Amino acid sequence: MSVEALAAAAVALVGGRRRVLLGIAGAPGAGKSTLADALVAAVAAREGAAWVAHVPMDGFHLADAQLDRLGARDRKGAPDTFDADGYAHLLGRVVAEADSWVYAPGFDRTLEQPLAAALVVPPSARLVVTEGNYLLLPEAPWARARAELAEVWFVTGDDDVRRSRLVERHVTFGKTQEAAEAWVESSDDGNAALVAADADRADRFVVNGRDGWTFLV
Repeated sequence: MSVEALAAAAVALVGGRRRVLLGIAGAPGAGKSTLADALVAAVAAREGAAWVAHVPMDGFHLADAQLDRLGARDRKGAPDTFDADGYAHLLGRVVAEADSWVYAPGFDRTLEQPLAAALVVPPSARLVVTEGNYLLLPEAPWARARAELAEVWFVTGDDDVRRSRLVERHVTFGKTQEAAEAWVESSDDGNAALVAADADRADRFVVNGRDGWTFLV
């Protein structure tokens, strides 16, 4: 299935509604950001750049200063190392304040820090795509975020490929090969298992395969 076909499905979610939020969930390294970027680009090509916006969950990482205060720097990326309440609140604003410019934080992977108001959802946006590991968790802050989403698509694929992507990413952004492999084993794998436990709550599955993306109903 082409990205254009996925874009058509995303556009169809909007229908006659003023604005719709589409969530993309999955384990660390599954390809959520890759799919979100490709989907936003395909929708923009189809409907116009102003019609679609992208608000990743990554902007709601707690800054290292807060992680140090909580003694949680070595668990960075776990559910409680995000401002889940702030994320849910922002998604609510994106839906409720569709005629306003709604600013959102971004995330700088080189700094490994959130950046305030780095992104904006313009009033022209009818579809807003957001992605993150924990969109399907049933706990209260994440459940409030999920309630704002029209659908959640869960990205899955070969687990060995996913883990190798994570190691490569960590090396790219400054870890040694050994440290990257240790982080994947000690942190990312645990988060992946947590995410997989609630995957059946997704509306659709998208397989990230060698030949592209495939929808599973």
